[in-house]
Amino acid sequence: MGGEPGGGADAAPRAAEEAMTVVVDEETRAALLRKITVEGGFAYVSSAELAAGGDLRAAEAAKEMAWEQLHSGPWHEVVPAWRDAYAMACLQVAELRAGAGDRREALRALDMGLIMGGSLLRCDLHAAVERIMARMGEGEVDGSDGGDSVERWKEEFSKNWNLTEVLRVLPSRSLSCKIIEKRSSLSLETFVRDYFLRDSPVIISGYIDHWPARTKWKDLEYLKRIAGDRTIPVEVGKNYLCSEWKQELITFSQFLERIWSADSPANLTYLAQHPLFDQIQELHNDIMIPDYCFAGGGELQSLNAWFGPLGTVTPLHHDPHHNLFAQVVGRKYIRLYPDSVSEDLYPHSESMLSNSSQVDLDNIDVKEFPKVEDLDFMDCILEEGDMLYIPPKWWHYVRSLSPSFSVSFWWSATGPSKGLQ
Repeated sequence: MGGEPGGGADAAPRAAEEAMTVVVDEETRAALLRKITVEGGFAYVSSAELAAGGDLRAAEAAKEMAWEQLHSGPWHEVVPAWRDAYAMACLQVAELRAGAGDRREALRALDMGLIMGGSLLRCDLHAAVERIMARMGEGEVDGSDGGDSVERWKEEFSKNWNLTEVLRVLPSRSLSCKIIEKRSSLSLETFVRDYFLRDSPVIISGYIDHWPARTKWKDLEYLKRIAGDRTIPVEVGKNYLCSEWKQELITFSQFLERIWSADSPANLTYLAQHPLFDQIQELHNDIMIPDYCFAGGGELQSLNAWFGPLGTVTPLHHDPHHNLFAQVVGRKYIRLYPDSVSEDLYPHSESMLSNSSQVDLDNIDVKEFPKVEDLDFMDCILEEGDMLYIPPKWWHYVRSLSPSFSVSFWWSATGPSKGLQ
């Protein structure tokens, strides 16, 4: 390896100095430690103080203590201060890892802080990520891995299936009932009047054609350069209702590779319902919030990524918010049932799954669920560049027909959306 100008004995201290400097406001830090003390986190506070003096083992210990608190019960019952404490420990670990020259582990710690931490130190986490990414050399960033992968990537997105091939993999009766209406150049006024107020689904075409994501997300080298070393949570398995389903933490580059390597439904890897654009802001710059999300005096509730290979399935379920589902890359089959037939879709009785149907549309047990077979539904093949409006409480089933990158915009309205039905 070639030497850096001015290298030698002073290189490591200078690398530590340049890699990253975490500056958490002392008042903020002290206030957080007081909250953790009140919660009985004396060992965490002690470790955090040692970490502030440069003790990596103490920083890792504080991070582990906070992690245990995050998993001590249901997520909604976690004390918010512990989420902030986890974020602070991640910052401390990252600073010390980067100072030792291990920038990838530093980046992983920061991503964990963004994924699991609270909001108090979010700006500090993003700033630290930016500093590390700016100093990672071309050879250190997980970028190009050869022309074969790039060509395979382009070839997969250029494939066209005919209708006969599509129908072989879809649930029975697909594309035989009512096809969801498609509109182009739909004004906000028309959307509100004809669809939003009527709780009526609609496909909007042409609206996202100007998004940089439409071209950039087909560029494998771009994705790896921007996000390759970032840690993300993924789902592995057929779907979240299956017993073999699990969650893992992998890098974005590893995820991209798995898009091609899944050899069975049990190995499908899906980046599903994750606030990726809050975590990786460069990808957020590739999309825009549609004006339709402000219908009804709306307020955006969540912005999530749904990235995965051919064959991913989101089983029949409903959500509480208005949803604009943007198909940025690839295409998906989507089936919708109105909330008026909810009882005939046999929702799970457990509260955690009450928004999910017991019915597997890919293999309907008509003896156990006899009402489903003859229910009317609406469906479509959502093509690349289309957006689908799904009203609140409408049941939907989704299957990817190619490698697929989608974005969902959930928003709530200040007034009722129903009124003209």
